[in-house]
Amino acid sequence: MSRMAGRVLAVSISKERGTRKYNIEGCMITEKGLEGDAHAGDWERQVSLLAIESVRELRPDLKMIEYGLLSENIMIEGLKIHTLPIGTKLKIGKEVILEITKIGKDPSEFTPEEAKWRKPMLKEGVFAKVIKPGYIKTGDKVTILQMQK
Repeated sequence: MSRMAGRVLAVSISKERGTRKYNIEGCMITEKGLEGDAHAGDWERQVSLLAIESVRELRPDLKMIEYGLLSENIMIEGLKIHTLPIGTKLKIGKEVILEITKIGKDPSEFTPEEAKWRKPMLKEGVFAKVIKPGYIKTGDKVTILQMQK
């Protein structure tokens, strides 16, 4: 198995659903998701991840990328996570382990205009559930622990 790795560019949360996420230096990830994030809970989409490479490819018009703008909790660089199969386990930092549960988002969750500007998240956003809680921060290494076939 490949030991491909990336790194965390940004960590973002929102206090209420439907509001823009804002960037924070780091936070605890509990068994339900990012502490303080409105999307944390007992479901398969506890944490959302997006590769900066997906944003650059699908939204080349965004000259400056504002982290959290596309509703991602964790922006990653150097690992095209949307190409990994569902069930793949990722390690972030020293202790957090996430399992990929879904790739892409249903456009019907947004208005047509929202769907248009959130194209990277709709097509290549990755959702995960927490396997092992812990602290994550900007700059943490992201590695593939176990890739599903």
